[in-house]
Amino acid sequence: MQPLLSQACWDTLYMVGWSTLIAVVGGLPLGVLLVLTDRGGLLQNVVTNKVIGQIVNVARSMPFIILMVALMNFTRWITGTTIGREAAIVPLAIGAIPFFARLVETAVREVDGGLVEAVQSMGGNTWTVVRKVLVPESLPSLISSTTTTIVALIGYSAMAGTVGAGGLGDIAIRYGYQRFETELMWITVAILAVVISVIQFAGDYAARSLHRRGGRSGPVPKLRLLKAATATGKTG
Repeated sequence: MQPLLSQACWDTLYMVGWSTLIAVVGGLPLGVLLVLTDRGGLLQNVVTNKVIGQIVNVARSMPFIILMVALMNFTRWITGTTIGREAAIVPLAIGAIPFFARLVETAVREVDGGLVEAVQSMGGNTWTVVRKVLVPESLPSLISSTTTTIVALIGYSAMAGTVGAGGLGDIAIRYGYQRFETELMWITVAILAVVISVIQFAGDYAARSLHRRGGRSGPVPKLRLLKAATATGKTG
């Protein structure tokens, strides 16, 4: 069973890796936009904020198994099939984008408003504030949010195995449950637990390291602000 488990592990990491990348690329700007368009934001637009917020809420509230079924036609249009690891990436990514966007929104809202006002007073535009203040200052929290998203996606990928997506979830269902090989099912559970523990440890370590080097509450926010203002002056 070792080759089977090795391939299943690779399939799971493949699905989760690509889904996480797409979720970060799609969810980061969406979460920042939710903050910028909110009341008192730099791009205040209540209507836009409410529309985006409702879309995110509806997408987050949908159970993943239902989302997979609802997106079958779209998945087939994108990948040409609804079975396999490539097909599973589509619902995994779409389900993770709103999840990650809300985590990004929470992280960005915690940034000190005084830093934003200081950069604005020095002539920084919205893009400068986002690039020099909001994202760098919230980076430790963003790393933690990414870790949380990866852990959630591992669970989703195991669920996707029930519909032929492959990976460890598929092994647990086809061999552990349907063929009554209980030992194999518990082996897959143990592998998933180890993978999640390693990812959580790595994410926590990265977040703590960034925080110590000068995250949102680190020792050198004024120095980073000065650098941001200097760069703004040079590019402004």
